[in-house]
This record gives sequence, structure tokens and C-alpha cells, in this order.
Amino acid sequence: MKQLNITIQLQMSVPDDWELVQTSEGGHVLKLPDQQFLDFAIEPLFASNPEETWQSTEDEDVLNDILDMVESEEVSYEFVSHG
Repeated sequence: MKQLNITIQLQMSVPDDWELVQTSEGGHVLKLPDQQFLDFAIEPLFASNPEETWQSTEDEDVLNDILDMVESEEVSYEFVSHG
């Protein structure tokens, strides 16, 4: 097998009342209003043609096989002040 590194970086404009909270494992997630929490993680998407609509799989075995290939995952969050 060969090693594949994938880096995902998102920049988002979010409401002012979103907060970062630390989990019991030391990671961070976003706290949204109404006691909802949001985290970003890998979700494999599939298509029969790269020009068509991509979607997640309904087949749990396929999803688990792909996720088992992930050796590590890191998500970081940072609020940026403007002005």
C-alpha cells in the first residue's frame, strides 16, 4: 500500500454566538445555540462519474472499509478577529 496525505482547510463566516469548547479528550468542537455541537470529520463521497452528483454511501461495510484506512485525523479551529 502507499501513503496518501489529504489536507482539508475551510474558512467560514459563522454567527457571533458560536463558541469553541474543549471535549473530555482534549479536542475542540463548536458549540452552537440550543445546546447543539458541530464537528467536522472526513466523510467519503462517491459517484459513478466525476461530473455527476457525489453522495455518501448507504453501505456501512464500504464506509467502514474506507474509514479503517484513515491512520490519523486532525481538525483545528481558530476564530479570527477582523479590525
